[in-house]
Amino acid sequence: MTATRLPDGFAVQVDRRVRVLGDGSALLGGSPTRLLKLAPAAQSMLSDGRLKVRDDVSAQLARTLLDATVAHPRPAGGPSHRDVTVVIPVRDNVSGVRRLVSSLRGLRVVVVDDGSFPPIEAEDFIGAHCDVEVLRHSYSKGPAAARNTGLAACTTDFVAFLDSDVTPRRGWLEALLGHFCDPTVALVAPRIVGLSHSENVVARYEAVHSSLDLGEREAPVLPHSTVSYVPSAAIICRRSALRDVGGFDETMQSGEDVDLCWRLIEAGARLRYEPIAQVAHDHRTELRDWLARKAFYGGSAAPLSVRHPDKTAPVVISGWALMAWTLMALGTSLSQLASIVVALVTGRRIAKAMRSAETSLWDVVTIATRGLWSAALQLASAVCRHYWPVALLAAVLSRHCRRVVLVAAVMDGVVDWLRRRDATGDEAEPIGLLTYLLLKRIDDLAYGLGLWWGVARERNVRALKPQIRT
Repeated sequence: MTATRLPDGFAVQVDRRVRVLGDGSALLGGSPTRLLKLAPAAQSMLSDGRLKVRDDVSAQLARTLLDATVAHPRPAGGPSHRDVTVVIPVRDNVSGVRRLVSSLRGLRVVVVDDGSFPPIEAEDFIGAHCDVEVLRHSYSKGPAAARNTGLAACTTDFVAFLDSDVTPRRGWLEALLGHFCDPTVALVAPRIVGLSHSENVVARYEAVHSSLDLGEREAPVLPHSTVSYVPSAAIICRRSALRDVGGFDETMQSGEDVDLCWRLIEAGARLRYEPIAQVAHDHRTELRDWLARKAFYGGSAAPLSVRHPDKTAPVVISGWALMAWTLMALGTSLSQLASIVVALVTGRRIAKAMRSAETSLWDVVTIATRGLWSAALQLASAVCRHYWPVALLAAVLSRHCRRVVLVAAVMDGVVDWLRRRDATGDEAEPIGLLTYLLLKRIDDLAYGLGLWWGVARERNVRALKPQIRT
């Protein structure tokens, strides 16, 4: 058995959004969307959409399905909690770290005080039902350095990083550790939800649209996919893999978690997002702090583009889809007719690519429509979030551009509100559509300011360049 072979008993389940074509001869789905053709033997092993590893052949098929992002892991068992050390970087949040440590019964915990005043002491955790070690930086070196200090003190095979403003929910650890049955998995992250409910309108917005909440759907972590990174507020890592890539980059003031994810992926590791495991986060809900945090997130894009120029595009879109919507946005009868022609050509190209699989005309129409709709939402989001200074200038200069920008702003907000509302269900306080639209545009404004300031500071416009696919 090779070091990367999935163990016997490990299972995978085909994603429910994947389309099964013909009599199971092909699967269409994943992120990005791809067509996966199955040999007859593979079809028989995957007859009910689930595959259990029993031998080398089934292990290879399971790996192929996972790497094609059309299936999700269903691991059996996993490491023990005794194999995990929890590292908590903290600065000036003694109440938060006490609350967190009190929820980590039976675990070994390393608290790294990153220059707090007054200093955090071991006596602050008297009565905690876990083994707590406190390390201290005499001055603040930043969260990346604090995590690396904690990592250096770990001797277990796995290390969990939890920020001092989070509290794990029941069962979080077991749900995450199971993924490490796959020997290639280096990092797993839970879903981050709001810690408490509030009547504050910003808190209600954060409950359904936090930048840390990556949604209810499990996914691999891959650049330009539905989950392109995971925040380091709550993650579990394989210690050996983390040390192999040098830990967190201490020179980065923000975006060090994104950088870590992408360096692990470049090293050949797999990363997973597991929303069944949940960790509650004490969101910033005061307007000034909230806006500053959004701008802080935006400022990380330019430094990341220096380190990972092929992974930071704000829009990843097909050239055909971009042409179709650009022609439609021009608004003339001729350009709209041309956009329909481009859409038909796109459908023909899709049909040609799928001709080896048993597909119907309806399959082709559905796929083409979904692709164009997805491209429209990407463009609308990018206009409002990344390119809003350009969009604002165009709207001032042209009445037609004003209508296009308005449609993009409303469409992006309404679709996102519907998605977020359905995903959170009854767990969060409801927020009205108009309030949501207003706060989302303010959110985008703050993020965009941070982004453009970061681009000017780094003098690197790659953070603003879209990626066009042929």
